[in-house]
Amino acid sequence: MAAELAGLDMATMVPDAASGSGPLPVVRPGVLRRLRRDRLAVAGAVLVGVFVLAAVFAPLLARHDPIEVAALDRLLPPSWDHPFGTDHLGRDTFSRIVFGARWSLGTAVVATTLVMVVGVVVGTVSGFYGGRLDAVIMRVVDVLLAFPRLVLYLAIVGTLGAGIENLFLALVIASWAEYARIVRGLVVSLKQRPFVRASLAVGARDLRLMVRHILPNVVAPVVVLASLQTGQTILALAALGFFGLGVEPPTPEWGTMINESRLFLQTEPGLMLWPGLAISLTVIGFNLLGDGLRDVLDPRLGRSKHDKS
Repeated sequence: MAAELAGLDMATMVPDAASGSGPLPVVRPGVLRRLRRDRLAVAGAVLVGVFVLAAVFAPLLARHDPIEVAALDRLLPPSWDHPFGTDHLGRDTFSRIVFGARWSLGTAVVATTLVMVVGVVVGTVSGFYGGRLDAVIMRVVDVLLAFPRLVLYLAIVGTLGAGIENLFLALVIASWAEYARIVRGLVVSLKQRPFVRASLAVGARDLRLMVRHILPNVVAPVVVLASLQTGQTILALAALGFFGLGVEPPTPEWGTMINESRLFLQTEPGLMLWPGLAISLTVIGFNLLGDGLRDVLDPRLGRSKHDKS
């Protein structure tokens, strides 16, 4: 994921306050206007918005109970009453898709928020204090980033067992290092800025410096990374659900639905198609939105792109 931010010029997102008495706002006016000019970002926002609305209004959109078993209605083809057909237990596939959006998106957003908070706090402390503490934290970050993330997810959840608490724990343990590395680099740069050095000279406390002057100036890259990582978290949740390590049945979840439908791939491919399509479109939406935010929040990159258009 850190590679996704390779095109993000971090220096341009940290204010140059040499001529002023305090930090300048990182997110400058006109961000939404520039974002609306990016067609791919708008497409991503629309995709994300559709699934968010589906999750919020799932009880109104679904005609059937997503966990109600109807043996007489098993494996029905798409119809007006069952737009996506039914599964091997007679449950309405469309209802399970929209309620699955509620679980997948909600879990991904909460997990990404937890990961972001842990990573930002650790990265800020590491970059601000430096020394041995910084060296130890960065070695831990190097170790975590050296392992494939899915392997860590499987190892943690497989050891602790399935369950929502263990899912959150696995996501936080395996994912905070990327935030910590990016935030730590920004904090090290910000410590040398005139407005931070001036605050230190007048006796400002460390906590005040971090909260009032440093953290507001790392918002932009953190927001970009969070938008990109939300899509990866949805993929991770689907993968864990496919391996039987996700939410407990009969809760509708896209990865679990794919796992349950694999035995009917030859006869009823739609059972695997619909949840797979939902996962793909949601992840594409977050990735497009994240790319758009990266271009907009990097003034140099954003200007060059939009000037060409």
